[in-house]
Amino acid sequence: MARIGINPTRGKVTAYRPARVTVAMLTYIPDLQGYFRHRLDVLKLALASLQAHTRTPHDLLVFDNGSCAPVVDFLREARDAGVVDYLLLSSRNLGKIGAFKVMFSAAPGEIIAYTDDDILFYPGWLAAHLEVLQAFPKVGMVSGVAVRDRAARASQTLQGLMDNPAPDLSITRQRRIPDDWEADWAVSVGRDPAEHLLATQGEQEIVLQQDGVEAFGTASHFQFVAPKEVIRQALPPDWSGKLMGEMVELDEAVDALGYLRLSTVGRYVRHLGNALSPQVVQDAEGMGLPVGAGLLPAVTRKHWLLRVPGAGRILRAVYDFIFRILYQGNL
Repeated sequence: MARIGINPTRGKVTAYRPARVTVAMLTYIPDLQGYFRHRLDVLKLALASLQAHTRTPHDLLVFDNGSCAPVVDFLREARDAGVVDYLLLSSRNLGKIGAFKVMFSAAPGEIIAYTDDDILFYPGWLAAHLEVLQAFPKVGMVSGVAVRDRAARASQTLQGLMDNPAPDLSITRQRRIPDDWEADWAVSVGRDPAEHLLATQGEQEIVLQQDGVEAFGTASHFQFVAPKEVIRQALPPDWSGKLMGEMVELDEAVDALGYLRLSTVGRYVRHLGNALSPQVVQDAEGMGLPVGAGLLPAVTRKHWLLRVPGAGRILRAVYDFIFRILYQGNL
C-alpha cells in the first residue's frame, strides 16, 4: 500500500506572513571552558534583552554555527517557547561569512537586523535603526553604537557625499561619543580603556543630519540593520573557509556598492564580549533582565606569566597549537 489516508494539511492555508524585518542572530559557543566559560550567560542575556526591548514587528532567526550540546539545548527551548521563530542548526562551523550566506538567504524579511550573540539591546533599538535607514539617502548599514576610532574615518561613499552634499544634508565633525561608551567597548574587546581613550583623544566623529535625524558616519559589523538585497550583494561569491575575519571586507564591499554605513547617535546596543562585567550586570538588573552567575571582573590584572618578557608570544603560539587540535582537527 503506497498511502494510508490523506495528508490532513491538504487544502489548508496558514495565516502567517513574514515580518518586514528579520532579526538574525549568529551563535557559536563550541564548549563552556576557557575563553567560552561564561559565553552561555552572555548569550542568555543578549537574547533576553532582545526579547524584552524589541517592540517593532519582526521575526527572530537564530543560526547556530556548531555550538556544544548545552547551548543547542537552550536554543531549542527558546524556539519551543516561541522566543525564536526560526532555528537553523549547523553540524559544523561554516565560518562567519559562510554562516551569513546561509542565514541571510534564509531570512524572509526585506530588512535584516543582524547581531552577534554577545550584544545587549536597549529599549527602542530597532525603531531607532529604521529611522536612520529611512532618513538618509542610499543607506546600506546602520548600527546601534559607534566606535570612535572608526567614526573619525570617512568611507569612499561618505567622502563623496561630504564633497558634494545635498542642500538639506548637514555633515560636520564633532566630538560626540561619550568617553564612558568608549571605555565600555574597550573592556568588551580586551583593550585597556585608559590606553584606548588616550589613543583617540584628538579624534572627532563625522555627524550627519537630515530631516531632524542625526547619525554618525560609520557602522559596526558586530551588529547592524541592512536591506537584505544590499547585504547579500556585499557578500563574497566564494567560500573561503575562514572561521573568522572578512568583516572589514564586508564593510568595504557595502561602501564599494555606493551605500552609506551609519550609526545611531544614541547608544542602543552594547558589545558584551565573552563575560559579563559587574557594570553590565548592574545595568541589566536595572532593566529587569535576568543575568547568570560566574562573572568576571571588568578589568583584571595581568597574570604573572604575562609579565615575563616574551611569555605572551610563547603562550599565544601554544594556544594556537591547542586550538587547531581541538577545533580544526589537524595541525
